[in-house]
Amino acid sequence: MKIKKTLNNFYLFLGCVGVILLFRIIPHPPNFTPVIALSFYLPMFFGVWSIPFIILAFALTDYVIGFHNLLIWTWGSLAIIGLISKYCWNFYSRFGMCIIGSLLFFIFSNFGVWLTGSFYEITIHGLITCYTMAIPFFSNTFLSTIIFALLIEFLVFSKYFNFVPQLLKK
Repeated sequence: MKIKKTLNNFYLFLGCVGVILLFRIIPHPPNFTPVIALSFYLPMFFGVWSIPFIILAFALTDYVIGFHNLLIWTWGSLAIIGLISKYCWNFYSRFGMCIIGSLLFFIFSNFGVWLTGSFYEITIHGLITCYTMAIPFFSNTFLSTIIFALLIEFLVFSKYFNFVPQLLKK
């Protein structure tokens, strides 16, 4: 029975990583993906050992899409989002941390755009301009994270589904 449960968890984990792969490759509105929500929930459900697999999914899709000079900023922010997930135990803390995860991704990735790109001058005015110009992308990031976090919460904690991770049964 334990082998069957482990195998089911393995398939669930692979499916979630597959969703990250799929949503990065298929056409979608800019930054409207479940990536931040899954980067938050997978380490919470399966442990921090899952973070390298999330990064690997990004690496595989970045190989297809094309590598860029912001990899350390995007991958690093997803790792940090995964690490903060271990500090959540109830719905409100999980939902709040998903929102903070969206903010972290916005802050880190756009700081990387400002620091490594040639779009903005390397001054405080250039940094403010960079963050200001990124606000339309943040609205999609924020909205998608909220939508996918609520969907995950419904699927995982609904009485109609038989999957409640051991970590959350405390």
